[in-house]
Amino acid sequence: MNKKVLSMAVVIVLLIVVTIVSATTGSIKVGSLDLIQGLFTGTNKSVQIIKDLRLPRIIVSLFVGAALAVAGVLLQAVMHSSLADSGVIGISSGAGFISILFVTLFPKLFFWLPVFAFLGGALACFLVYALSWKAGLSPIRIILVGIAVNATFTGLGQSFNYRGSYAVTQVNQATTSIFTMKTWTDVEVIVTYGTIGLILSLFLSSWCNLLSLQDKSAQNLGLHVARARLIISIVAVLLSAIATAIGGLIAFVGLLVPHIARLLVGSDHKILIPFSALAGALLILSADTLGRTVLAPTEIPASIIMTVIGGPFLIFLIRKSDRMYGN
Repeated sequence: MNKKVLSMAVVIVLLIVVTIVSATTGSIKVGSLDLIQGLFTGTNKSVQIIKDLRLPRIIVSLFVGAALAVAGVLLQAVMHSSLADSGVIGISSGAGFISILFVTLFPKLFFWLPVFAFLGGALACFLVYALSWKAGLSPIRIILVGIAVNATFTGLGQSFNYRGSYAVTQVNQATTSIFTMKTWTDVEVIVTYGTIGLILSLFLSSWCNLLSLQDKSAQNLGLHVARARLIISIVAVLLSAIATAIGGLIAFVGLLVPHIARLLVGSDHKILIPFSALAGALLILSADTLGRTVLAPTEIPASIIMTVIGGPFLIFLIRKSDRMYGN
């Protein structure tokens, strides 16, 4: 069997299995058949509790993972660097800070949190791209500038934690990486914006393939390089922003997943993007399920698990970065 087909099939099967395990495991446990039957009949009280509290958390986890992974693929295509990740280079922290800033100043506009997050992510992306450019983009320069931008926005965001206002409390709940108490309203927001971003990313796959070439070669093949970079960056920021606004600050997903995906399915973005979406969803759902069950009733945020995994992986990528994207 073709390696790409096998890899896709394995990820899909694992995603289904982990989703079922996540739905049936926890303080309230039900069998798989009882869960399915209860969802249709509405007569099982335990299943109703799971439907109201656990299913929104699962769906949010799936979309956050998919959005962050695909955002990583898109940013890496734009910046010619496998080190690009929305959490590492500050896009997520920029989205979180601007969200806190605007909702603190205008608490009645809390509904527009995803829009504020997008503006913050776009600002951070622009700063990283502009400050990293010096006769081209260096992977190491991107990561160093990104870490600085990330630290700046993170510090600015944390400075609001001491104001104690109701609006800030609500934003902190929205931007923390624990998926507890997510509601169907959160699901509606992330499914709407996330689906739009993921579908757009599929249409951009051919541009991403061309951007893997040298700029002159891409232009000779008919690609308007500057416009393509701008549009792909906008979609990447949209995905990162909505994931941050609903799921919180989680780093390394867009770093870890695309690298492993390339080893399994290759660098063709027509396959790489959907595979990364599935793998990212699997990764975050697995991390969240592990975090809420391994030390129950205490929870370990998914962001902590990803940091433990992603930190060493980032070091590995930096050491190997001279062989990436022809650098």
